Amino acid sequence: MPVDAKICGLTTPDAVDAALAGGARFLGFVIFPPSPRHIDPADAARLADRARGKAEIVAVTVNASDALLADIRDTLKPDWIQLHGSESPDRVREAKACAARGVIKALPIRDATDLAAIEAFADAADMLLFDAKPPMDAIRPGGWGEAFDWTLLKGAAISRPWLLSGGLTPANVRAAVSASGAGAVDVSSGVESAPGVKDNALIARFLEECRT
Repeated sequence: MPVDAKICGLTTPDAVDAALAGGARFLGFVIFPPSPRHIDPADAARLADRARGKAEIVAVTVNASDALLADIRDTLKPDWIQLHGSESPDRVREAKACAARGVIKALPIRDATDLAAIEAFADAADMLLFDAKPPMDAIRPGGWGEAFDWTLLKGAAISRPWLLSGGLTPANVRAAVSASGAGAVDVSSGVESAPGVKDNALIARFLEECRT
């Protein structure tokens, strides 16, 4: 601590303002209809306009089509595209054309064998994000509030900047950073009062823990 923070799944002006007030480096907008945090690119763009020049805008997608990526590029104009599905390294490289800064590739982690994916994406992604593997019957790959063994990342050979995600809350983010060695963290459900409903007080508390 301190660490950079991403507040993800933002859908309202108040939540965007709370993230900015707390000093979040990244603001995440989920463009994936199965998610309770889904927002259309045009609506995301209106929210993102409140934050441009103050925080980095991240469009979170899952196995997005070429057409959707182009719409995100032209409408939201994100700093980053986050690919949170089963995208290949080649797809990661293709998506770079749709973001000003580059691509964040999410990698699902359950045990040490999952770390093998780091090498596969090291030359393709600009940043990595480590999230817990979803339940077997899940209809979406993230946002479940589940954690994994953070110590798996401690000392791992990771050649790209990376974020820790999965099950983080104001109460455990310090322990997660200590256990994993993360320099940046990502939270969504951990600052919500209900699925998709951000709690501004929890956002403020989470970001305070990240600052100190």
